[in-house]
Amino acid sequence: MKTLLTASLFIFGILISGCEKKEELPKPEAPGAATQPNSGDLASAPAGYLSAAGKAVQSMEKTIDVAAVNNALQLFGVQEGRNPESLNELVEKKYLSKLPALPFGSKLHYDKNAGKVSVIKE
Repeated sequence: MKTLLTASLFIFGILISGCEKKEELPKPEAPGAATQPNSGDLASAPAGYLSAAGKAVQSMEKTIDVAAVNNALQLFGVQEGRNPESLNELVEKKYLSKLPALPFGSKLHYDKNAGKVSVIKE
């Protein structure tokens, strides 16, 4: 009798717990999902990847170009004992073969007193 009562209570408990209305919780969005249209669309995934890769390449090239110009400025300062009047002087005296081409909307800013160059937006 005890076993039958225990089994009945067990089955009753399972039925009661299975009949409860379960609320579906909202799924959290991935960071940046609101700013990226069709972020879950498999068809747009390659285009998004290529766009991000292209931006990364531009950023890397810009960083390398600025580092090369700063190195040429340091070498010029050591050998000439002064900072160049302009970045064109680095090309004229063969410290650089040419000034780097920067992405559209950017330009090199040369601070003669500090002897450093940086990239600024136009």
